[in-house]
Amino acid sequence: MLDLYSFIADVADFPEPGIVFKDITPLLANSEAFLQAIEEMAAPFLKNDIDIVVGIESRGFLLAGSIAERIGAGVGLVRKPGKLPRKTISVTYDLEYGTDSLEIHEDAFASGANVLIVDDVLATGGTLAASNELIAKAGGRVVGATMLIELSALEGRARFDGRLHAVLTY
Repeated sequence: MLDLYSFIADVADFPEPGIVFKDITPLLANSEAFLQAIEEMAAPFLKNDIDIVVGIESRGFLLAGSIAERIGAGVGLVRKPGKLPRKTISVTYDLEYGTDSLEIHEDAFASGANVLIVDDVLATGGTLAASNELIAKAGGRVVGATMLIELSALEGRARFDGRLHAVLTY
């Protein structure tokens, strides 16, 4: 087993001063580390009859496809507004200084589908909470969420009322 923490690069003052960005690209570039991360993200959900794995834009897409293949599910996309070509359902949510929105195709999955949410980093939990709401509006049943990294000091987990798994915790 690899120490996956060693594949995460800290980038100081990005995207703004005072922020330490957790860069996952070294992990993505190493096939052994990437495959181990996928296995660890998928493992808790292998026996949950997941119908679709929904990746959150954009790094969540990189992980969702591999996790879906591992557990035998399809893939769906949660995107920023205007990025999906067909009719969408949207949710607007609050940020620290303003609002943002997310969208999903209204036919991204069948009503009642079991959905697993995937993203690279859980920080304040706003995007995860909005994705959860969006999937419910689209008729899905969120079984859980799996993240590569959780920034626990930001308490994002508190905004998700469900099963949440993180491989790495800072």
